[in-house]
Amino acid sequence: MQQPLAYRMRPQNLDEVVGQQHLVGQDQIIRRMVAAHRLSSMILYGPPGTGKTSIASAIAGATKYAFRMLNAATDTKKDLQIVAEEAKMSGTVILLLDEIHRLDKTKQDFLLPHLESGRIVLIGATTENPYMSILPAIRSRSQIFQVFPLTPQDIGKAVDRALADADRGLGKYPVDLTASGRDYLLSATNGDLRAALNALELATLSTPEVAGRITLDDTVMHQSLQQRAIAGDADGDAHYDLISAFQKSIRGSDVDAALHYLARLIVIGDLPSILRRLLVIAYEDVGLANPQTASRTLTAIQSAERLGLPEGRIPLANAVIDLCLAPKSNTAIAAIDAAIADVQAGKSGSIPDDLRDAHYKGAAALGHGVHYKLPHDYPNGFVKQQYLPDKLRGRHYYQPKQTGKYEAALAQRLAQLRQWQQ
Repeated sequence: MQQPLAYRMRPQNLDEVVGQQHLVGQDQIIRRMVAAHRLSSMILYGPPGTGKTSIASAIAGATKYAFRMLNAATDTKKDLQIVAEEAKMSGTVILLLDEIHRLDKTKQDFLLPHLESGRIVLIGATTENPYMSILPAIRSRSQIFQVFPLTPQDIGKAVDRALADADRGLGKYPVDLTASGRDYLLSATNGDLRAALNALELATLSTPEVAGRITLDDTVMHQSLQQRAIAGDADGDAHYDLISAFQKSIRGSDVDAALHYLARLIVIGDLPSILRRLLVIAYEDVGLANPQTASRTLTAIQSAERLGLPEGRIPLANAVIDLCLAPKSNTAIAAIDAAIADVQAGKSGSIPDDLRDAHYKGAAALGHGVHYKLPHDYPNGFVKQQYLPDKLRGRHYYQPKQTGKYEAALAQRLAQLRQWQQ
């Protein structure tokens, strides 16, 4: 069985790597390491199909070292031992360890001495943020390099190369990739070269010849690709980036960006994250500037839960637009976080005796609740009285902002109460 086109077209040297020129371009770090024969272990992290395996393959091809590929999740310690034995015999082996964020401690402990000795040059590949997902012992022994989604121009270079290469690519087929087909392929794969090459091969092998030519237009490429590549599966680093962008766009009142990120979350089917995040945003970011938004958001969430997808997208869109265009206030979360920070810093103090529980026999003898004044018994439902512990007297957590009529009214009432309390 023939290997996929993306596999066959893997770079054999650094000059064949498309994109990631900040790492492999002239005078850049990985190219300098290879030229100086001073390889060190590294971790490459970024979205799928952006060249992590290609870079590892190119390094191996440029240095002539043995190149082995393993998966941290599925391959065993015995597989690592085989690589270590080969390294002992040949001197150096470049090991591409995919999904390195799944490396367990047993495998890590086995690898560490081989990394220290330099017999194994580890190139870890991961879609996860290594600072959050990779064990410190491995991370501290590796250079960490980020790779980025490829541009359409980058993917175009690789596509053209694959169409022209008769040995590894599709050069032996009479393919005519139309301008519309090429444009669709380069944009629809969202920076994922593997997806682009494999869709190109599928289209080539499944499209019948007409007058001796295989014509690949945008319709054929759409059928071959089916689903545009989307970064942000239901877990992992890209997912958290997507959720973060979603909330920050709503917080920044950019309704178009917010709807875009909502669409991406809907397409990957992550309804639970959408619902939870919208409710958080209603209280955290809109907050006291427009409290009614929270109840409308909750109604939209309940409707979306009952409807499910795809119909649930309708109340979700309503909620997102409402939240985006509402005035914003973070005074509530800022207030509670300031109070929590004081408690965590040990700034608590004793509860004033007047506020202590006085419902039990003997409380009066302890002075608990004796002089408590019930505000309802006084004009305006207010009486001057100390509520904060002595250590925190005069401390103000809630600091209102001028975000609209509601919080302006709160600010006015608060100023009046604080004046009466003096």
